[in-house]
Amino acid sequence: MTRERDEIAVVGAGLAGCLLACFLARRGHQVALYERRPDPRSGTPERGRSINLALSERGLDALRRIGLAEQVMVDALPMRGRMIHPVAGAPGFQSYSVSGDRAINSISRGALNNALLEAAAKLPGVRIAFEHRLVGLDPATATMTFETPRGAVTAGARVVLGTDGAGSAVRGQLLAHDLVTESVDFLDYGYKELTIPPLGGDFALDPGALHIWPRGTSMMIALPNPDRSFTCTLFWPTHGTASFASLGSAAAIERHFAQHYPDLPPIAPNLVDDYQHNPVGVLGTVRCDPWQVDGRVALLGDAAHAIVPFYGQGANCAFEDVVELDRCLDECAGDWSAALPLFQHRRQDNAEAIARMALANFVEMRDKVASPVFRARKRVEHALERALPGRYVSQYELVSFSTVPYAQVRRRVRRQYQVVGLAAAGLAAVAGAAVALGFRRRG
Repeated sequence: MTRERDEIAVVGAGLAGCLLACFLARRGHQVALYERRPDPRSGTPERGRSINLALSERGLDALRRIGLAEQVMVDALPMRGRMIHPVAGAPGFQSYSVSGDRAINSISRGALNNALLEAAAKLPGVRIAFEHRLVGLDPATATMTFETPRGAVTAGARVVLGTDGAGSAVRGQLLAHDLVTESVDFLDYGYKELTIPPLGGDFALDPGALHIWPRGTSMMIALPNPDRSFTCTLFWPTHGTASFASLGSAAAIERHFAQHYPDLPPIAPNLVDDYQHNPVGVLGTVRCDPWQVDGRVALLGDAAHAIVPFYGQGANCAFEDVVELDRCLDECAGDWSAALPLFQHRRQDNAEAIARMALANFVEMRDKVASPVFRARKRVEHALERALPGRYVSQYELVSFSTVPYAQVRRRVRRQYQVVGLAAAGLAAVAGAAVALGFRRRG
C-alpha cells in the first residue's frame, strides 16, 4: 500500500485520462491509470460509437506539449469548411476561415486514444490497470474499490482524478457522499451512426469538408476516415414524426432517406442494416459543482462538464483542462490542495461558455446553414475579417483556431456584434440623412 499512497490515481483511460497520465508522469509523479474496459489496443471498436472526432487547435496545443502532435496528425484529414447538402440541387461549400486554409481535423477516436495510451505506457512511473471498474471511493482517504475479473480490489492514492466521461463513476461516488451537486440536461434528440464506404477505392464525397445535411428540426453530418470511408451521424428527435421512433421497417427507412437524403442511398449500401442495428445514443449537458473535494479528489473533462458535440469541442475542451491543470500545478508549486480549486476557478466559466455555444451551434447546423440570410451574414463576416485583420475575428475561428479562453470568446464576439450593429445603424442614419437632404434640395 505504500507505493499506492504515493501515486496519483487517474480513473478512466479515455482521451483525457491518457493525456493527463502523460502530463503527470512528465512532472515526475507516480501514476496509476485505471480503466473499466479491457485494453482497447487489443480489441475492436464498439459498433456505431463515434469512431472519429474533430481535432482543432486547443487539442493540438495539448498534444504539442507532450510531443505527440506530429505523430497524431499523420493520419488526420483536414476539413476546411462545411459542405451543405440540400434536398434538391448541388452541395455548396462554406469555408471555416476567411483565408480558406484553416482546417479542423477528422481523426480516428480509437487511434488517438491508442496513441495516447501507448505514450503513457512508455513513460516511467505509469502503471495501467485494465478491467478495473470503480465501485467505491472514500473521498476522505482517497481509497478506491474496483470490481475486476479476479474479484474486488482495494487501492489507495495520494489524489484521485476522475476522467471517466459523462457517466463518471467518480462523480457518482462524490454524489453518493453528498459532496457535489449535479444537473444533466438531456436533449430530445439522439444520435445514430451510419457508414459510407469507399467508392471504387476512393472517397465517395469530398474528404476536405465536414458534410452536413440540414433539415430544419434534424440533420446528418459525415466526417472522412483514413480508410476513405465516411462516418455519418444522424441527429434526430427521439419521438414524434421523422424521429428514430417513427422508422421501423426496411421499406420505411428506404422511403425516408430517398425523400429527405436522396444523395445518400446510392453511396451507402449498408444504410438499412446500419440504421436497424446501430444504437441510438443520448445527447446532453452535464454540470456539477464543485469539481474537486479537499484537494484530494477532482473531476476533469466530460466527468465535470460534458457538452453536446455540435462544436466539435468535447475532446479539445478536455485536453485544454489537462493543460490548465498542469499550469495550476506549476503556479502552486505542486500543491494539490491549492491547484485543484484554482483549476476549477479558471475553467468552470469556460466550460459553461462552450456548453452554451455548442447548444447554439446545433440550431445553426440543423437549420441556419442552408439559409440565404446565414450565407449572406457569413460573407459580411469574412469581409470584416479581411478589412479588420486581428480586430474582427469570427466566433468559429476563435473557438476552433485559437486558444483564447471560451468565456473570452463569447465576450469578444458580443462586443464585435455590438460594434457592427452600431456601425450599420450609423451608416443607415447617414444614408437616410443624405436622402432627406437630396429631397430638400430638389424641393
